[in-house]
Amino acid sequence: MSDILEILVSANFWAASLRIATPLIFGVLGALICERSGVLNLGIEGIFTAGAMAGWMAVWLGAGLWGGVLVAALAGAFFGLIHAILTVPLGLSQHVSGVGVTLFATSLSYFVYRTALPDVSSPPRITAFQPLDVPGLSDLPFIGPVLFQQTALTFLALLLVLITAYVLYRTPLGLAIQAVGDNPSAVESQGLSVFALRIGTVVAGSAIMALGGAFLTMSAFDAFFFGMVNGRGWICIALTVFASWRPGKALLGALLFGAFDAFQVRLQTEVGNFVPGQVFLMMPYV
Repeated sequence: MSDILEILVSANFWAASLRIATPLIFGVLGALICERSGVLNLGIEGIFTAGAMAGWMAVWLGAGLWGGVLVAALAGAFFGLIHAILTVPLGLSQHVSGVGVTLFATSLSYFVYRTALPDVSSPPRITAFQPLDVPGLSDLPFIGPVLFQQTALTFLALLLVLITAYVLYRTPLGLAIQAVGDNPSAVESQGLSVFALRIGTVVAGSAIMALGGAFLTMSAFDAFFFGMVNGRGWICIALTVFASWRPGKALLGALLFGAFDAFQVRLQTEVGNFVPGQVFLMMPYV
């Protein structure tokens, strides 16, 4: 029991929790933005994969790390645009379209990878984002290693939480986005385009989602490999509901899942000889 308590009060544990939560923060923010406008985006799993592959490929081809981030966002925006056109002006099922986008984006990403690297047995490595050393803050007890020794993409995710909350609750654009999700007729009566608002919101939300995939290949790892998204997109959909579509609660939900995920890995080393490993793997989902 004392060993378990030591894990929970360890700075390394909470630093790992924030790292694990970072792609979920991007994903849940993107899903939240889409759903605030009244569009459910089940394409998130495929958009994660597309962002991971596109960002990594861009860096591998020499675009630079931030160039890779931009390419990943553009890839996400592209698939978001497809989903938005199918569901908003054409009025097709959001569920069917979202699943279709997931299958299309995932398959296209794998196809591009295999076409570009047909004879590669192991994925090429890139120089990923490195943890930042913030002078004066990184050396603070506990909070220093937890918060101020993360990579730039983690800081970007936290910044996007603040920006999203501000836009949604403090700007006319945010009011229009929420209104178009709750009462499209009221938005039309004000002379605003429901189609334009929803399409723009889904495209922006999908671009943010793709950054979660980019984090996996450009920060957590340094390569792209099949199956690396591993259901994170679906978790983000659940976290959006858990968070009641609020950015602050979305951040807490992502951190909660990240903490349980980091905890189960460490717990296996403590009692793994007495409990089947599957029990630990299912802990975050329970």
